[in-house]
Amino acid sequence: MTITQLQYVLAVAEYQNFTLAAEKSFVTQPTLSMQVQKLEDELDILIFDRSKKPIAITEVGMKIVAQAKNIVNEANRIQDIVDQEKGFIGGEFTLGIIPTVMPTLLPMFLKTFINKYPKVNLIIKEKSTENLIRNIQDGHLDAAIAATPLEIEFIKERPLYYEPFVGYVPAQHRLGNANQLIPDDLDINDILLLRDGHCFRDNIINLCDASKSFKDDHFQLQSGSFETLINLSNEGLGMTLLPFLNTLELDDRKKQNLKNFQSPSPAREVSLIYHKSELKIQITNALYDVISSVVRGAIAFQDVKIISPLSK
Repeated sequence: MTITQLQYVLAVAEYQNFTLAAEKSFVTQPTLSMQVQKLEDELDILIFDRSKKPIAITEVGMKIVAQAKNIVNEANRIQDIVDQEKGFIGGEFTLGIIPTVMPTLLPMFLKTFINKYPKVNLIIKEKSTENLIRNIQDGHLDAAIAATPLEIEFIKERPLYYEPFVGYVPAQHRLGNANQLIPDDLDINDILLLRDGHCFRDNIINLCDASKSFKDDHFQLQSGSFETLINLSNEGLGMTLLPFLNTLELDDRKKQNLKNFQSPSPAREVSLIYHKSELKIQITNALYDVISSVVRGAIAFQDVKIISPLSK
């Protein structure tokens, strides 16, 4: 039994197809199939039921796959130990970021990070929170940036910053003359929201405490763009709420429609999240230090109230 054989088993278990598993493992299909077969022969069991399409994992195979994940992770930890002992920060590192954070945060820290740690091959992927969690669990992401708390047993969360919500309220809106906003002023049916699947949408619904009274019968908007929400708001279709960092690059005309909340301002917690196994922790720590130091200069708000993305 070898680590490579276990890695091939994990690939087949994930993709349920030998050809695709071989492609993702950067080996030929016959090589991968032969190694999986050798492991099955050595153990005298079947890990995969090849008669089914897609390939199915046998009952004993599920137990082997679960143990193989632990073994492969622990094997990878050996290189981590060596890298940490040598003070080496480098190698491939895959980072996931949620869509409502990617456009504003990435330009703030990426250049600084790659200049400071040129030996890190940083691969960045934009994904929903649900996909981030799944990809951290299956080992396809080394870390991610997401709105928290998530309260996932196998995930560690390290808050990077607390980002206040800012109202975008055109002059013709019923709150257009307000100097500041308070949550009690908000009507969830008067707020333009991102489409389902965005945690910032859940933040807003929780802020308004309106999950039961939310009506979506006037018109339905399926957008993942804050720019679209702003444009619709300018057309008199309602107000919207924006994360603070998304307001920094607005033009002066649009900034006139921004309204802050009375203190404490509602805010979201944005964290660096990663598997509790802490593989490649030296790179994770480097990312945390760079991002938190960069953002600290951009967000000066101190008195905030965290609004959770979790359903109430």
